[in-house]
Amino acid sequence: MDSITQAALGAAVAEAGMGGKRLGNKAILWGLALGTLPDLDVLANPWLDSVQQIEWHRGISHSLIFMALASPLIGWGIARLHHGRVSVVRAGWTVFAILFTHVLIDVFTVYGTMVFEPFSDRRIGTNNLFIIDPLFTIPLLIGLTVAWFSRTNFHRRSHWNLAGLVLSSIYVLWSFGAKAVADRQFESALHEQGIEFTRRMSAPTPFNTILWRSLAESRDGYWVGYWSMLDHRTPIRFDFIPRNQELLADASETRAVRRLIWFSDGYFSASKPGDDLIISDWRFGEIRNSMDPLGPENPPSSIFAWRLQSENGELLPVGVRISVDREQWFQLILKRMLGEE
Repeated sequence: MDSITQAALGAAVAEAGMGGKRLGNKAILWGLALGTLPDLDVLANPWLDSVQQIEWHRGISHSLIFMALASPLIGWGIARLHHGRVSVVRAGWTVFAILFTHVLIDVFTVYGTMVFEPFSDRRIGTNNLFIIDPLFTIPLLIGLTVAWFSRTNFHRRSHWNLAGLVLSSIYVLWSFGAKAVADRQFESALHEQGIEFTRRMSAPTPFNTILWRSLAESRDGYWVGYWSMLDHRTPIRFDFIPRNQELLADASETRAVRRLIWFSDGYFSASKPGDDLIISDWRFGEIRNSMDPLGPENPPSSIFAWRLQSENGELLPVGVRISVDREQWFQLILKRMLGEE
């Protein structure tokens, strides 16, 4: 999730575990810092090439073994620093809860998180939340704000902070339920339209859990469709995105291509505009100029794409920046969310 959400969640968990009569607002400050700690893995980027950066982010710093080793050490330091106002055991378990919930909500997104590093580089993702979702974050911020200004009213600060955590948790449960309903709609529509596929994934569109996107893999590419909980009975339309894997024939064994395919969980395509070789990851969605069917005259642009370029005799990926009218794109998402075709 985004940094604001991670910091807010960390602060709310810290307030629940060490706040109130123990550390007061200092607990919130600890939570803000520790809630962002795992994402500081990006500080290593200057010493990593572009492939290693992709491999490193959400890696060992998001693993169970890191939580297990770091929590008691940091907890001991907090207890010593505050001269026993919070016990080592309570501080250690609170730190573990902060790190665990950070990783957990990352797992809820499409990006994928290597929870089992260094024993496995499998990226885990349940795809039930977009990476930024205000309806998850706002209750946490409201609860924390009231807690911060209720310095000595321990009953008030505890209840408001807990309310924020509960409401955000309920929203997560809602997202799983909404995803299950959307999946049934997508599966039914694919079978009714006779579209054969080998596997399929779904995820919410930006900032909501009302409009969902499905990506179904076939032999030569992907069928992408959208369904809104506010849709009428209009059948779901699926558009085809070709994989074009043959364009990677000369580079298929390079480190860059192998790791980009790994990162995309196999939901990739290749394109070659001019002399550039581009690999796109379609899990995150596409940029459209209209809701017209995709095709040669209305090609999609992947939100995540890399251009491969030679550097010191090795192919390395460089992120492709997409020029997009954000206002128009959000309007399209809103219209489709409201059930417009």
